[in-house]
This record gives sequence, C-alpha cells and structure tokens, in this order.
Amino acid sequence: MVIKKKNYMDQQIINSAKLAVNDLMKLSLLGDSRLWVDFDREADVLYVNFGQPQKADDSILGDDNIIRRKRNGKIVSLTVLNASQYSI
Repeated sequence: MVIKKKNYMDQQIINSAKLAVNDLMKLSLLGDSRLWVDFDREADVLYVNFGQPQKADDSILGDDNIIRRKRNGKIVSLTVLNASQYSI
C-alpha cells in the first residue's frame, strides 16, 4: 500500500488534534467557551485568548515563562514563551 504524502499529513493533523481535544475542552470550560489560539513558529510563542482578544489591565510573567494577562482580575489570555519546551 502506498501512502500519499497529503493523506499522511492529513492523518498527522487528525492525530495531533485528537491529543489536544481534552485539554482544549478543559481550557474552554475554565474561561470563555471560545478559544483563539495562534502559534508564532519563528518566535516560538503560543498565544491563547479566552474569547475574542481584548486588552488586559494586568500582566504577570511566571517562572514557567507563561504571561498571564488579566482584565478585572480574570485571566483573558496566556502568552507561552519558548512554547516548544512544552511539546511532547
């Protein structure tokens, strides 16, 4: 059986999505039900917004290289620096 490159890539995407589903659902339940995710490969930074991106009134950088952006005391987004360090 010959595996075409496109079908192989499609399967890789599906397999990766399956691994992320549980964690993404947990995140959406903790914040707004909508998640906006963007990964800047060149900068190795992952952006996660709970709901539509909005301005924060406070930002805290933790020892884990994750910036917690808050608005009115509630986390509205996360910026994960050096995101590839968390990959499996």
